[in-house]
Amino acid sequence: MDIAAYLKRINYDGPLDPSAETLRRLHRAHMLRVPFENLDIHLGRLIVLDESKLLSKIVEQRRGGFCYELNGAFGALLRALGFDVAMLSAGVAREEGGFSPPFDHMALLVKLKERWLADVGFGDSFMEPLLLDYRQEQIQAEGAYRISSDDDHLILEQRDDAGSWKPQYRFTLQPYQYEAFTQMCHFHQTSPDSHFTQKRTCSLAMPEGRITLAGMRLITTTRGERHERALASEEECATVLREHFGVEI
Repeated sequence: MDIAAYLKRINYDGPLDPSAETLRRLHRAHMLRVPFENLDIHLGRLIVLDESKLLSKIVEQRRGGFCYELNGAFGALLRALGFDVAMLSAGVAREEGGFSPPFDHMALLVKLKERWLADVGFGDSFMEPLLLDYRQEQIQAEGAYRISSDDDHLILEQRDDAGSWKPQYRFTLQPYQYEAFTQMCHFHQTSPDSHFTQKRTCSLAMPEGRITLAGMRLITTTRGERHERALASEEECATVLREHFGVEI
């Protein structure tokens, strides 16, 4: 693990001791610099859950990835810095109700004096880690979140603009290794039922919003104002990826 190269990739020059403040600052830096993207799936490039390959893609090739890649790599960075990190299985909330199967999403448990939920791989979600054992709302500049209990699961919820709490995903605290996520990772790369195979996506948090490439549309949200425009060609799409996301294919 080339820690210095990873920190340069996320433009981080803060403290490195395994503390809650370091975790918070690393998490935010990662969200602002490494995009959530599924471009390799649409290029026909196989994604393998091998730590060295994930680190090469994100650090050396300056790419992003989806949850298994982003949280896998971020977890590796945290471990190299002395954090106690576990990979967690999660099922994502469905619009029609209920949740997707286990291992549909990967999140991270970070154990310090207190336990934290970290997740740099869910796209538009919390920018800083959440206290895992705190059941009240946790307010960040970008929104309000809470973690509730439901039988054997914990549920991450976000408060929407109307003030209602909406589930994002549910998870358990059972730690897993990469092998446990392999089947769902393959599903998301190959199945027509996976939303990752249906549309090309690249999305990155900004200090005051988010910018997203969805298919051939560029969507920018700044301080709650949404602007959307259609891209005219693949050449323009490549330019957008390079200039707004730092991604060159």
